[in-house]
Amino acid sequence: MSFLAMDAQKSLFTLQKNQLQFEQMLILNQVNWCQREQNYITQQYSQEGVDASPDEDPYFIQLQQMSEQLETRKSNLDDQITLLNEEINSCKTLVNNNIKQSCGLNLLGN
Repeated sequence: MSFLAMDAQKSLFTLQKNQLQFEQMLILNQVNWCQREQNYITQQYSQEGVDASPDEDPYFIQLQQMSEQLETRKSNLDDQITLLNEEINSCKTLVNNNIKQSCGLNLLGN
């Protein structure tokens, strides 16, 4: 019956992984928004023909920093999702082995 507990643990890991994937999707949307804003600012500077660079624009700098932070968070989420996938696969293996072992014991007992 320990396989039931392992299966419940696997389900919990799967739920956690799904939550992290959802957060990852939200972060990707934010990164895309930052990039579109940066492209717009760069385009505005090039159309104006001013000697100033968007790299000096405070909003552009803020967007760059935000994008870097989001990319770091996304990388951390990638690592966590990978670990959870490994745990899920391990739980699947344990559950399958316990079921096979339980069935084998039942056959031997009869």
